[in-house]
Amino acid sequence: MNREHIVKDGVFIPDTGITYPEIPDERMFPSVAIRNIEVDENYPYLMKSFKEKFFHYLVYAAIFTFVPFVHKFRHDIKIEGVQNLKKNKKLFKNGAITVANHVYRWDFLAVVQAVSKIGKRRLYFPTFADKVNEKDALLIRSAGGIPIPEKGMGATRKFNEAFDTLASKKKWIHVFPEHCRWNYYEPIRPFKTGAFAMAYRYDLPVIPMAIHYRPVTGWRKRLGLKDPLITISIGEPIIPNKQEKRKEESKRMCLEAHAQICSMAGIVQNGWNAISESEG
Repeated sequence: MNREHIVKDGVFIPDTGITYPEIPDERMFPSVAIRNIEVDENYPYLMKSFKEKFFHYLVYAAIFTFVPFVHKFRHDIKIEGVQNLKKNKKLFKNGAITVANHVYRWDFLAVVQAVSKIGKRRLYFPTFADKVNEKDALLIRSAGGIPIPEKGMGATRKFNEAFDTLASKKKWIHVFPEHCRWNYYEPIRPFKTGAFAMAYRYDLPVIPMAIHYRPVTGWRKRLGLKDPLITISIGEPIIPNKQEKRKEESKRMCLEAHAQICSMAGIVQNGWNAISESEG
């Protein structure tokens, strides 16, 4: 980290025993391919077949029905700041982009659970290209995952067109601006600005969310459960100013979202810079 990390009294920092990388956007979980699908200009970025749409609705039925119970059992999940969604509901009439720190396997489902407080919504999200070849590929695609092509202008154009279509249909989009998952990491890592450039492009509000932790207590502790309890806090929406230039406005929104997430997580001074060095 670049500076001393300071938190408020009472902030719980999990003792994970994990040695985290020195580079904040380095992936910790290697991809294990079981098939060989290429994410290029011919890849179907959006679900179109009956089978795909069926699994999409099936997965979200499970997310809305069973996931809250599992989340409650495993993490005693608490959702704070719902009033920030309710009082600004009119801002979301054309959709929204949610952003959060990426810190455990089910954190996307926690975001879906949070926004469902103002109506059940299906979110779409960019994901690594190699995810289409992993064993969880069907679940990721059915949940709304759209792979980011690693090369080729044609593929990049098709990827962008997919999100253009989603935005035109007023769909909600989620992005983890930390880039990759570090389990139960407590500081907030630097953000990449892509989510905020997307918000500017589509003139959509950004809803920052902080995932933070509580110690395991009670029967969970007696059962030997070690994963920390989870709180997800919802911040105030950040509105893009289309009168400003895209690059400068994307950076402003990124800085504001990072600051809100740090504050909601009880961080007085974050150890990392707010914006990734590769973009800042």
